[in-house]
Amino acid sequence: MAERVLRRNDMEGWTRAAPNLYPHQWSWDSGFIAIGLAHLDTARAAQELTSLFEHQWRNGKVPHIVFNPDAPPDSYFPGPEHWSSAGAYPEAPPAPPYTSCLCQPPTHALGALRVWELAQERDQADVARGFLSEIYPKLLAWHRYLATERDPEGSGLVTINHPWESGTDNSPRWDGALQNVEVGDLPPFERQDLDDVDHPTERPTDEEYARYLWLVELIKRVRCDDAELYGSHPFLVKDVLFSAILVAANETLLEIAGVVGAPEEDMVLIEAWISRGRAGLDEQWDPGLGLCVDHDLRRNAPLRVRTVGGFAPLVAGGQTPDRLDALLRTLYSTAFLGNPNLRRPLPPSTSPTEAHFQPRNYWRGPVWPVISWLLWRSLVRAGERDRAYDLRRVALQELSGGNFAEYYEPFTGEPLGSDDQSWTAAVTLDWLSYDDEAW
Repeated sequence: MAERVLRRNDMEGWTRAAPNLYPHQWSWDSGFIAIGLAHLDTARAAQELTSLFEHQWRNGKVPHIVFNPDAPPDSYFPGPEHWSSAGAYPEAPPAPPYTSCLCQPPTHALGALRVWELAQERDQADVARGFLSEIYPKLLAWHRYLATERDPEGSGLVTINHPWESGTDNSPRWDGALQNVEVGDLPPFERQDLDDVDHPTERPTDEEYARYLWLVELIKRVRCDDAELYGSHPFLVKDVLFSAILVAANETLLEIAGVVGAPEEDMVLIEAWISRGRAGLDEQWDPGLGLCVDHDLRRNAPLRVRTVGGFAPLVAGGQTPDRLDALLRTLYSTAFLGNPNLRRPLPPSTSPTEAHFQPRNYWRGPVWPVISWLLWRSLVRAGERDRAYDLRRVALQELSGGNFAEYYEPFTGEPLGSDDQSWTAAVTLDWLSYDDEAW
């Protein structure tokens, strides 16, 4: 069933995120999708990433959306005409197809390495090595962009200038920072995301959407210049989960660098990014919450909210035994997996103990399979194999109906959001590839 979802969403070289609500190619979705596709066809999985990186910006940025020119004009809002980015800004690639101005967490190296691992098992190493040699310099340029343009302070933490860049769009993580945003004159807009859900409470509010669109307008006004945004933009946040995924991706990039015989100076640089990222996350540790917290640069203040983003150090890996114990205590406490009201012990996107928790609303409460996969992977790498086994087992139970939803109601297990979500099907395939007896 998972394979059929990916086949149906295949657009001959790239994969749409979902058949109706998301008819375009999303950046961090593609990293997860490549992981799933690698179990079906390593060459097609490689193509998923190379097709995305064909639209990489000249400064190394990978846009968060590459728009499908064949999608109906009213199929997604804001569409390509709203962004008018590709070809309009100095660093943007030629158009069409058009791209957005934003970026998303760098899951791509994780997908590239999975292609390599599975290709070796199938005696396809020579072809896969060629793919890695092609994608490696593009991945390096992408990670360099994040480590420099998005972190001019050298803190080890990535700065986002829009909640959409986090991937956790309307999470309470951003409520405090969004208070800095005063919306100016916006033309009337008609949202498309409400057409594919049962009730508007599953999606961000119109007020939140207006802030999002105003931030896009401000980014466009400065032609996506990161230096100018640092000086004037009202929303600037050090995103700990994004930063942790970059650390994990850099560890993976280091492995890829070894496969392709990259220069020693590349290895030294990537190792420095890893060390700096973990040190930056350590600075954001909140012992009272037992979590890592984002930092609002405009107010120079931590954003103290219990969400899955707080498990960033677990995702980054390399934690001391004491810090790992603290993270696991929080993960299995009543604030998260130990909450007695959960249908299954899977990570709600926002803790049910938070005042702004909403069990049906996008990133304000529902369980996202891709986040469960990310934490599962992190537990495996931390040596917590029994915990990882249990998390995988209950995640597959949630998916056993074969609906592959975007997200799930944490108390009932009801599928919510878009159906036939590609990245949900992709992580399912990866989970299913592990033999229970091997645990």
